Amino acid sequence: MSHPHVHPVSSRPTAADLALPPALPYPDGWAALAFAAELKPGTVITRQLAGEDVVLYRLRDGRLRAVRPYCPHLGAHLGLATVEGGELVCPFHRFAFDADGRCVRTGYDTPPPRAALSRLPVREVNEAVFVWRHHDGREPDWEIPAWHLLDDRPLRHTSFEMPGYAQDVMENSFDLGHFITLHGWPQGELAAPVEFDGPRFHISMRVREKFPLVGMREVEVGVDGYGLAALHTDVHTRSLGLQICSLVMATQVAPARMQLRQASRFALAEPAGLPPLVARAVSRTVARLLAGPMFKRTIEFTSDDFPIWSTKKYLSPPRLAAGDGPIGAMRHWARQFYPPDHQEHLPAPASLTNRHGQEAAGGVGSHP
Repeated sequence: MSHPHVHPVSSRPTAADLALPPALPYPDGWAALAFAAELKPGTVITRQLAGEDVVLYRLRDGRLRAVRPYCPHLGAHLGLATVEGGELVCPFHRFAFDADGRCVRTGYDTPPPRAALSRLPVREVNEAVFVWRHHDGREPDWEIPAWHLLDDRPLRHTSFEMPGYAQDVMENSFDLGHFITLHGWPQGELAAPVEFDGPRFHISMRVREKFPLVGMREVEVGVDGYGLAALHTDVHTRSLGLQICSLVMATQVAPARMQLRQASRFALAEPAGLPPLVARAVSRTVARLLAGPMFKRTIEFTSDDFPIWSTKKYLSPPRLAAGDGPIGAMRHWARQFYPPDHQEHLPAPASLTNRHGQEAAGGVGSHP
């Protein structure tokens, strides 16, 4: 699978990437910077968030930390540091910082200065690592819940880096039209009005999709979003006993540049007519054998959007039409995650939505 402008995480922008002009400011809130499995005890990694480096590390006892990247002594980059027991040790002069970020010793056995690391709020949830950033420096005022439904099944995950905006990834969930025109769903519609609740939204969809060998099947799709950072999708094909839960997490790492992380779990219903222990073993064995092909299919589904995300322009206001879905309502909701002095980049609520959160023209875009 190859797309122009799509790179491994940590690659640097090319000239073609930088040709995409910034149109949105950095969103506030939580942002996924890694999968938990990338941070074994003693690991130190550097990731970007909103144009700045963040250093993530895990102490030997398993506690996770996120800090700004420069040592308060003489400015060495802490991405080069090491974890020694419960301390992060700067490589330059071996100044050591305890679990609370306080300097506790120097490399010369002299009294340490009154200095501390600049810690950032960090959470480990849904086997991903989220760091909080807000334009005015406020502490977290909402959380990402532990919502993964199949948390006793193996997790498969991957990451990409490309030009684009985190908001576009979240907005895709509301763009009912593109599921048919780009992804090839024969049919899809909202099963209920979209729910907005503070930093959260919930979407329920009914879909008919064609499966190899077995033909058309009805699929139930539930999407939960938190901030502009994370989507959880629960895709349930009851007639086949198949359930797929996926996490899609977009992080704005630089102007008009994002990282995308996706993780999925799979389950098959236990076959009837077998003893419970045998049925469970059969279900899990078959699910494990199919997990690779199914994960490949979920990534291919998402990757259909990569060329669009990496080259599209953010238009405000857009010229919406019947059949689009509640995109206007989503953009109104998304305003809360941007600094007030950048609101001019975003649509005025009255022009796109009515008081029910539906689009002022064109309804919710259901498809017969």
